[in-house]
Amino acid sequence: MSGFFHNILVWLAEGCGAWLFAVVSRSIAVGYFLFSGGAPESRRFYAALYPGQSRFFHLRCAFRQYQNFTTIHFDRFLARRATTTPFTTDGWEKLEAVIGRQGGILLMSHLGNWEMAARLLRQQRQDLRLLLYMGVKEKEGVERMQKEELRQAGVTVIGVDQAESSPWVAVEGVRFLQSGGVISMTGDILWRTDQRRVRVHFLGHDAYLPEAPYAFALATGAPLFVFFAFRTGKNSYRFTLSDPIAVNPVSRRDRGRAIEQAAQRYADLLEETLRQHPFEWYHFERFLQ
Repeated sequence: MSGFFHNILVWLAEGCGAWLFAVVSRSIAVGYFLFSGGAPESRRFYAALYPGQSRFFHLRCAFRQYQNFTTIHFDRFLARRATTTPFTTDGWEKLEAVIGRQGGILLMSHLGNWEMAARLLRQQRQDLRLLLYMGVKEKEGVERMQKEELRQAGVTVIGVDQAESSPWVAVEGVRFLQSGGVISMTGDILWRTDQRRVRVHFLGHDAYLPEAPYAFALATGAPLFVFFAFRTGKNSYRFTLSDPIAVNPVSRRDRGRAIEQAAQRYADLLEETLRQHPFEWYHFERFLQ
């Protein structure tokens, strides 16, 4: 959706009611499902998740996935009109223990609403120093507005160019961690073809994850936390943090193995949580090899 059309929709919904935003966004999702060409990949994904079910069942799962994705935009619209978002937490004390000390690395996923997760972290602790790494697309509409709204909410956002890498991006993250801040990195998507990656086992297939979060943890000693935020109702959420994942090689020669083990631990947690929230998987590109 373009930024211009999104702004028009928001303006109309402000006058007519939130129902208009919901209806229009769900209609757009139907169009994407039918004509964008991404539905076959979603159907393939659900075939791996539910191998004993029919093709029609997998297609219904994909349709529901597209419809659920609209709640991300709908809740962002509702959040503009509310001072706070109701939520519950599970594991917050684990992150609280490292804030202001060695810092922490949050592994965000395209399972649940990572954007709302960032907002809720700031709502939980307003003095939290949070840095988000986000990919930058060639043409951004709603994504550009998304980044700007996060900055206005007090989140530091660093855009990672999908065409080329910059050493400054990594240096800024290391400094953030060393000062006791928290950085958030995408755990389940590769932004560039030349990006260093780790192979894991997921839903009976191979999948590739970015190596960067584990390399950051290895270089700084900061713990990794797997972080999810799931919708529990209209603009209400529950966020969870896993136990910290350590990247502790026995020797320099064992670093690669330590990274592989940490990445597989994340993949296992992702698969376990996916089975509990199968229709909140908002990864529309090929993930399973």
